[in-house]
Amino acid sequence: MPIDVKPHAYDPTRQPELFEGVLARRVVAFLIDFIVIALPLVGAAMFIFAFGIVTLGLGWALYWLLSPASVIWAICYFGFTLGGPRSATVGMRVMDLELRTWYGAPGYFVLGAVHAIAFWFTVSFFTPFVLLVCFFNRRRRLLHDMLLGTIIINNAERAQMLRPTQVQPA
Repeated sequence: MPIDVKPHAYDPTRQPELFEGVLARRVVAFLIDFIVIALPLVGAAMFIFAFGIVTLGLGWALYWLLSPASVIWAICYFGFTLGGPRSATVGMRVMDLELRTWYGAPGYFVLGAVHAIAFWFTVSFFTPFVLLVCFFNRRRRLLHDMLLGTIIINNAERAQMLRPTQVQPA
């Protein structure tokens, strides 16, 4: 059975507007997403604390739920946002970025969830120095992007804005 190998959909030489400024904006998008993920967890921790005071300490037993809830919340957040119609998290939307597969397809829930898991595993096990991989490839992909066959690019609106204008001959 033949396997059709699809070519890369995005070429940084022919389409530089798709990659311009992506790394810096990806860092800002990560920080925005971190805040979006952290706010409900901080709210839950404060609720558990107040509930513990009201129940004379019995409610503090709920703190054990905070760790698994944070993992489930983060995986669902990345899965639904990267697998949504815009293939971008809230931070990525603010920064005009989107996730695509290397052959150009949009993201889907499982890919978004695994993308987040792969990021945290690579950074946890290989230290943050693994993020330096992006400086040694033309598409500026991180290690988890390469492992999953994904790429982060500027969305169509931003790419159109960055695209050099063609001068019409007179």
